[in-house]
Amino acid sequence: MSSIKNEIKSLLSRESAAINAIPVSDHYEKVVEMMHQRVHEKGGKVIASGMGKAGHVANHIATTLSSTGTPSLFIHPSEAQHGDLGVIRENDLLLVFSNSGKTSEIIKLVELTHALHPDIPVVVISGNKEGQLARQSDLLLHTGAPEEICPLGLTPTTSATTMTVIGDVLVVLMMKRIGFTSVDYAKRHHGGYLGQKSRERGYAN
Repeated sequence: MSSIKNEIKSLLSRESAAINAIPVSDHYEKVVEMMHQRVHEKGGKVIASGMGKAGHVANHIATTLSSTGTPSLFIHPSEAQHGDLGVIRENDLLLVFSNSGKTSEIIKLVELTHALHPDIPVVVISGNKEGQLARQSDLLLHTGAPEEICPLGLTPTTSATTMTVIGDVLVVLMMKRIGFTSVDYAKRHHGGYLGQKSRERGYAN
Protein backbone atom coordinates (compact mmCIF):
# COMPACT_ATOMS: atom_id res chain seq x y z
CA MET A 1 0.00 0.00 0.00
CA SER A 2 1.30 3.45 -0.87
CA SER A 3 2.47 5.83 1.85
CA ILE A 4 -0.39 8.26 1.11
CA LYS A 5 -2.94 5.48 1.61
CA ASN A 6 -1.34 4.54 4.90
CA GLU A 7 -1.47 8.15 6.01
CA ILE A 8 -5.14 8.42 5.04
CA LYS A 9 -5.93 5.28 7.02
CA SER A 10 -4.08 6.71 10.01
CA LEU A 11 -5.98 10.00 9.81
CA LEU A 12 -9.31 8.20 9.53
CA SER A 13 -8.40 6.03 12.49
CA ARG A 14 -7.57 9.08 14.62
CA GLU A 15 -10.84 10.78 13.69
CA SER A 16 -12.79 7.60 14.48
CA ALA A 17 -11.02 7.22 17.81
CA ALA A 18 -11.93 10.80 18.73
CA ILE A 19 -15.59 10.11 17.99
CA ASN A 20 -15.55 6.92 20.05
CA ALA A 21 -13.95 8.82 22.93
CA ILE A 22 -16.71 11.44 23.19
CA PRO A 23 -17.94 11.27 26.80
CA VAL A 24 -21.54 10.09 27.18
CA SER A 25 -23.36 11.65 30.11
CA ASP A 26 -26.89 12.15 31.37
CA HIS A 27 -26.66 15.70 30.05
CA TYR A 28 -27.73 14.42 26.63
CA GLU A 29 -31.11 13.33 27.96
CA LYS A 30 -31.45 16.59 29.87
CA VAL A 31 -30.66 18.64 26.75
CA VAL A 32 -33.26 16.73 24.72
CA GLU A 33 -35.91 17.27 27.38
CA MET A 34 -34.99 20.94 27.63
CA MET A 35 -35.24 21.33 23.84
CA HIS A 36 -38.58 19.56 23.83
CA GLN A 37 -39.95 21.77 26.58
CA ARG A 38 -38.73 25.06 25.09
CA VAL A 39 -39.56 24.31 21.45
CA HIS A 40 -42.39 21.78 21.36
CA GLU A 41 -44.24 22.75 24.54
CA LYS A 42 -43.62 26.50 24.79
CA GLY A 43 -43.37 27.33 21.08
CA GLY A 44 -39.79 28.57 21.14
CA LYS A 45 -36.87 27.62 18.92
CA VAL A 46 -33.24 26.59 19.14
CA ILE A 47 -30.80 29.43 18.52
CA ALA A 48 -27.48 27.91 17.43
CA SER A 49 -24.28 29.90 17.28
CA GLY A 50 -20.54 29.57 16.94
CA MET A 51 -17.60 31.55 15.59
CA GLY A 52 -15.43 30.50 12.66
CA LYS A 53 -15.45 26.77 11.93
CA ALA A 54 -17.63 26.16 14.99
CA GLY A 55 -20.12 28.55 13.45
CA HIS A 56 -20.33 26.42 10.31
CA VAL A 57 -21.05 23.40 12.51
CA ALA A 58 -23.72 25.36 14.40
CA ASN A 59 -25.37 26.42 11.14
CA HIS A 60 -25.39 22.82 9.90
CA ILE A 61 -27.00 21.55 13.08
CA ALA A 62 -29.59 24.36 13.10
CA THR A 63 -30.75 23.56 9.57
CA THR A 64 -30.78 19.83 10.28
CA LEU A 65 -32.87 20.32 13.42
CA SER A 66 -35.33 22.47 11.47
CA SER A 67 -35.70 19.92 8.68
CA THR A 68 -36.40 17.21 11.24
CA GLY A 69 -39.16 18.95 13.15
CA THR A 70 -37.41 21.12 15.74
CA PRO A 71 -37.48 24.79 14.60
CA SER A 72 -33.99 26.25 14.82
CA LEU A 73 -31.90 29.00 13.31
CA PHE A 74 -28.29 30.11 13.24
CA ILE A 75 -27.27 33.49 14.52
CA HIS A 76 -23.80 34.88 13.89
CA PRO A 77 -22.38 36.06 17.22
CA SER A 78 -20.94 39.26 15.75
CA GLU A 79 -24.03 40.13 13.72
CA ALA A 80 -26.06 39.57 16.90
CA GLN A 81 -24.41 42.70 18.31
CA HIS A 82 -25.67 44.69 15.35
CA GLY A 83 -29.38 43.95 15.63
CA ASP A 84 -29.78 40.24 14.90
CA LEU A 85 -30.20 39.65 18.63
CA GLY A 86 -33.79 40.80 18.11
CA VAL A 87 -34.72 37.41 16.64
CA ILE A 88 -34.33 35.76 20.05
CA ARG A 89 -37.56 35.30 22.04
CA GLU A 90 -38.13 34.43 25.67
CA ASN A 91 -39.00 30.74 25.12
CA ASP A 92 -35.96 29.98 22.98
CA LEU A 93 -32.90 27.90 23.87
CA LEU A 94 -29.33 28.93 23.11
CA LEU A 95 -27.09 26.16 21.71
CA VAL A 96 -23.50 27.35 21.34
CA PHE A 97 -20.42 25.67 19.88
CA SER A 98 -16.90 26.58 20.98
CA ASN A 99 -13.97 24.18 21.09
CA SER A 100 -11.91 26.45 23.35
CA GLY A 101 -14.83 27.27 25.60
CA LYS A 102 -13.65 30.87 25.79
CA THR A 103 -14.59 32.39 22.43
CA SER A 104 -15.11 36.07 23.23
CA GLU A 105 -17.89 36.61 20.68
CA ILE A 106 -19.88 33.67 22.08
CA ILE A 107 -19.37 34.79 25.67
CA LYS A 108 -20.71 38.20 24.68
CA LEU A 109 -23.66 36.59 22.89
CA VAL A 110 -24.63 34.72 26.05
CA GLU A 111 -24.37 37.92 28.09
CA LEU A 112 -26.45 39.92 25.61
CA THR A 113 -29.05 37.16 25.35
CA HIS A 114 -29.48 37.08 29.12
CA ALA A 115 -29.71 40.86 29.23
CA LEU A 116 -32.62 40.57 26.80
CA HIS A 117 -34.22 37.39 28.21
CA PRO A 118 -32.64 36.36 31.55
CA ASP A 119 -34.26 32.93 31.72
CA ILE A 120 -33.10 31.52 28.38
CA PRO A 121 -31.13 28.30 29.05
CA VAL A 122 -27.69 27.86 27.50
CA VAL A 123 -26.36 24.55 26.19
CA VAL A 124 -22.64 24.51 25.38
CA ILE A 125 -20.85 22.00 23.15
CA SER A 126 -17.16 22.40 23.87
CA GLY A 127 -13.79 20.77 24.40
CA ASN A 128 -13.25 22.78 27.58
CA LYS A 129 -15.08 21.70 30.72
CA GLU A 130 -13.57 24.48 32.84
CA GLY A 131 -13.84 27.50 30.54
CA GLN A 132 -16.00 30.58 30.97
CA LEU A 133 -18.67 29.22 28.64
CA ALA A 134 -18.91 26.04 30.71
CA ARG A 135 -19.49 28.20 33.78
CA GLN A 136 -22.18 30.17 31.94
CA SER A 137 -23.97 27.06 30.71
CA ASP A 138 -26.98 25.26 32.07
CA LEU A 139 -25.79 22.05 30.42
CA LEU A 140 -22.45 21.11 28.86
CA LEU A 141 -21.78 18.43 26.25
CA HIS A 142 -18.04 17.74 26.25
CA THR A 143 -16.28 16.70 23.05
CA GLY A 144 -13.50 14.89 24.89
CA ALA A 145 -11.05 17.61 23.82
CA PRO A 146 -9.41 15.54 21.06
CA GLU A 147 -6.09 16.46 19.48
CA GLU A 148 -6.47 17.95 16.01
CA ILE A 149 -5.24 15.80 13.13
CA CYS A 150 -3.92 19.01 11.59
CA PRO A 151 -0.10 18.60 11.48
CA LEU A 152 0.20 22.00 13.18
CA GLY A 153 -2.25 21.02 15.89
CA LEU A 154 -4.14 24.24 15.21
CA THR A 155 -6.67 23.93 12.39
CA PRO A 156 -10.17 22.93 13.63
CA THR A 157 -10.35 19.41 12.19
CA THR A 158 -11.03 16.73 14.78
CA SER A 159 -12.65 19.24 17.14
CA ALA A 160 -15.11 20.24 14.41
CA THR A 161 -15.79 16.56 13.70
CA THR A 162 -16.68 15.80 17.31
CA MET A 163 -18.88 18.88 17.64
CA THR A 164 -20.73 17.86 14.48
CA VAL A 165 -21.23 14.32 15.73
CA ILE A 166 -22.63 15.57 19.05
CA GLY A 167 -25.01 17.80 17.13
CA ASP A 168 -26.07 14.87 14.96
CA VAL A 169 -26.76 12.81 18.08
CA LEU A 170 -29.03 15.56 19.40
CA VAL A 171 -30.87 15.67 16.06
CA VAL A 172 -31.55 11.92 16.12
CA LEU A 173 -32.59 11.92 19.77
CA MET A 174 -34.99 14.79 19.11
CA MET A 175 -36.49 13.00 16.09
CA LYS A 176 -37.21 9.99 18.28
CA ARG A 177 -38.49 12.16 21.12
CA ILE A 178 -41.14 13.80 18.91
CA GLY A 179 -41.92 10.71 16.81
CA PHE A 180 -40.80 12.34 13.56
CA THR A 181 -41.92 10.40 10.45
CA SER A 182 -41.22 10.28 6.72
CA VAL A 183 -44.48 12.16 6.16
CA ASP A 184 -43.29 14.89 8.52
CA TYR A 185 -39.96 15.03 6.72
CA ALA A 186 -41.61 15.32 3.30
CA LYS A 187 -43.60 18.36 4.46
CA ARG A 188 -40.38 20.16 5.36
CA HIS A 189 -38.03 18.86 2.66
CA HIS A 190 -40.05 18.86 -0.55
CA GLY A 191 -37.30 19.32 -3.11
CA GLY A 192 -34.60 17.07 -4.48
CA TYR A 193 -33.89 13.39 -4.08
CA LEU A 194 -34.52 13.39 -0.32
CA GLY A 195 -37.88 15.07 -0.77
CA GLN A 196 -38.96 12.49 -3.34
CA LYS A 197 -37.66 9.62 -1.22
CA SER A 198 -39.46 10.85 1.92
CA ARG A 199 -42.73 11.27 0.02
CA GLU A 200 -42.48 7.76 -1.39
CA ARG A 201 -41.90 6.37 2.09
CA GLY A 202 -44.76 8.42 3.44
CA TYR A 203 -47.16 7.13 0.78
CA ALA A 204 -45.96 3.59 1.42
CA ASN A 205 -46.85 3.99 5.08
